[in-house]
Amino acid sequence: MATAADHPLAKYRHKRDFNRTTEPHGQEATAPDGHTFVVQKHAASRLHYDFRLEMNGVLVSWALPKGPSFDPADKRIAVHVEDHPLSYGSFEGVIPPKQYGAGSVIVWDHGTWEPQGDPARSLAAGKILFKLHGQKLAGTWELVRIAKPGDKQDLWILFKKRDAFARPKGEYDVLRALPDSVISRPLASVASATRSESPAATAADTAGAIKGSLPERLAPQLATLSSGIPAFGRWVYEIKLDGYRVMARIEGDRVKLITRGGHDWAAKMPDLVEAIRELGLRSAWLDGEIVVMGTNGLPSFHGLQKAFDGKSGANAIEYFLFDVPYLDGYDLRGVELRDRRALLKGVVERKGVNRIRFSADFQGEPGAILQSACQMGLEGVIAKREDSLYASTRSDAWLKLKCKLRQEFVVCGYTDRSDGSTAIGSLLLGVYSDAGQLESVGGVGTGWSAAEAAELKKKLVKFEIDKAPFDAGPTKPGSWSRRAAGSERWVQPRLVAEVRYADMTPDGHIRHATYVALRSDKAPKDVRRETLQAQAGVPLQRVDRASTSGVKITHGDRVIDPSSGLTKLDLVRYYESVADVMLPHLTGRPCSLVRGPTGVEGQLFFQKHSERTAIAGLKEMDSALWPDHDALLEVGSALALVGAAQMNVIEFHTWNSTEKKIDAPDRLILDLDPGDGTPWAHVQEAAMLVQSFLQELGLEAWLKTSGGKGLHVVVPITPKLGYETVKGFSAAVVQHLARVIPSRFVAKSGPANRIGKIFVDYLRNGHGATTAAAFSARARPGLGVSMPVAWDELPTLKGGHHWTIATAREHLSFQRIDPWAGYWTKRQTLTSAMKLLGFKAPRRAKA
Repeated sequence: MATAADHPLAKYRHKRDFNRTTEPHGQEATAPDGHTFVVQKHAASRLHYDFRLEMNGVLVSWALPKGPSFDPADKRIAVHVEDHPLSYGSFEGVIPPKQYGAGSVIVWDHGTWEPQGDPARSLAAGKILFKLHGQKLAGTWELVRIAKPGDKQDLWILFKKRDAFARPKGEYDVLRALPDSVISRPLASVASATRSESPAATAADTAGAIKGSLPERLAPQLATLSSGIPAFGRWVYEIKLDGYRVMARIEGDRVKLITRGGHDWAAKMPDLVEAIRELGLRSAWLDGEIVVMGTNGLPSFHGLQKAFDGKSGANAIEYFLFDVPYLDGYDLRGVELRDRRALLKGVVERKGVNRIRFSADFQGEPGAILQSACQMGLEGVIAKREDSLYASTRSDAWLKLKCKLRQEFVVCGYTDRSDGSTAIGSLLLGVYSDAGQLESVGGVGTGWSAAEAAELKKKLVKFEIDKAPFDAGPTKPGSWSRRAAGSERWVQPRLVAEVRYADMTPDGHIRHATYVALRSDKAPKDVRRETLQAQAGVPLQRVDRASTSGVKITHGDRVIDPSSGLTKLDLVRYYESVADVMLPHLTGRPCSLVRGPTGVEGQLFFQKHSERTAIAGLKEMDSALWPDHDALLEVGSALALVGAAQMNVIEFHTWNSTEKKIDAPDRLILDLDPGDGTPWAHVQEAAMLVQSFLQELGLEAWLKTSGGKGLHVVVPITPKLGYETVKGFSAAVVQHLARVIPSRFVAKSGPANRIGKIFVDYLRNGHGATTAAAFSARARPGLGVSMPVAWDELPTLKGGHHWTIATAREHLSFQRIDPWAGYWTKRQTLTSAMKLLGFKAPRRAKA
């Protein structure tokens, strides 16, 4: 007869007091046929990961001290522990102190698992082979028991099997790349659920297909230029063909060939129209690229242009099809890409029509695919999610991975050659902003033959106008080119040119540009600046091992902190991981950089201006913000943040005012700087005293660690008063504290004045003064981080460097509520506080 002790959850329940913990009591499932899995990140006495597989109505569980790894060489210890109820799979929360497993728990990953063989027999035999379909984990894995009979712990090892999802740890560390909860920050599924390997033969049999009439118009789905390749997931990779995007609309014998600009080019390619008719489709929208193949077997953009200029026939054009959003009476936009492409491939291969080709895809190591494409001289590849639906917009379900930067620009003018010939010397280019303004992006002066240069001038002369067509951009004569002022010839923005270039300058101009060709398939008004970015919801890895966010990282393995062994790449990865929370503290605010070319123990440089430093994404602010000084710097993007770290920047220090109101601070900072011999408990006490005094003055303040020895108390204020007033008020606060509590505070700086005491540094509030930004690392042994914290966390802190670049991101992954959420919306002035303190503002102090 079974007893309570025989229940599969008996051990689980025995270890927990459900009157004190919010963990579920749980029941054994009555229908033990599910195959869910969950990985919970558990910050108990030591951080570990709990790996759980659903079997026989419970979650069979293992504790992984180091967590899972995509590297097959990483054999991770897994301690087999008590079974957990299925309801535990959604548990997130804090297990109270003195309870079993006390600490924070988040759901790090969940999904389904696919056993290879009988799960119960595999468990009993001590060897479980399975596939995972999660938001972070995917592919084939294996659990193997290594414990011997009589061992105190039932030890197993978990490791990744070699397949398309395997990654060397040096290239990709999933724990560091994706540390957060999939409940609070869900990701798209890494791999779709198990499906039939036999795709539907017709549109009518395909899941997601909707019977409906043929759309009159249909805009193409567009890809987003990406800074990296997907770190994992079900993606297909197609060659980025160097041609014109064309969608074919088929209605009986009527065929239209619609360009990106919405023009029907069927009359230009009658032979291609006839070839499409041979497919025998009653109604369809086909999506693809028209291409002319060169003698080297690769797409030739110049060959495509010649096919339209009458010098060679259009019969050289081939149509590479890659998608089918509508087919034979069924709308397929709600069908997954995998099934759409299977249908399309069947259509193309069934008829075998000359000049109609299916655009092949490649599944495998994405870095190797891209590298091969670049080595072949191709433009790049397009990555597409297998489970994505067709959307007539730009989407991160399709990503452009380019070997070189290349895009279309509007031709806004030109310059003549200095020898007086009938050819152009350079083209002056622009792009339209999202607001519809035409902005300058500089020019291009190479890439054409003598005949092309003459032909370009012949076309442009027809559209000449008297002044520059730009709505925004440079206004000084001669600033569009290196030639003398007045040498520019402006034209109506009617033509579009495709250009290759190396990168962008901080003011948005292209560098090292090369002309490719004019494009007639895209309207000038549709030309936008393509920004290189990592897309939200699409986990990315670097294009090669030494790059991240599109920035080439050199000497990434160099140790920059001997005390911890942390490397330059560790610092870069840290800044990349906190970019989304750090950028609000940097954007629009002048920033100074602390650089350490040899690490924290070498010489450090404090940099306020660009000084010809080529940092990707770094922006120079308007020089008028600080007259008689070089332009200030802004770190306003993830690219700039990572680019700075690549150039050995360790710390980021910001002003107390923003570009919008540069002379009126929008915050006041009190830096609690302890002198030698001051116990940490006194620093904590001092922070509480400062907060209490500010509250008496009617001011709410926020707290962050300094990353060094002390703490920063930050008071947001409405930007109305000038720096002199704000600094004077902060000095008055510090003087009051030193006068009332002289045993703790001093109002004078200098080591001799603050032995055993705390100097509350008000000098941070002067014009041009800076403070380490929130989340900035500090160039000191340990690489501490300036971390925003809640006031009730203060007693738990062990120092101003409580978190380092090695631990800060893990802390944020468990953070359920942003302790500074209210900071951004707080509106308060110093007026009442100044009266209560008896402080009088100096004359003419207002900004």
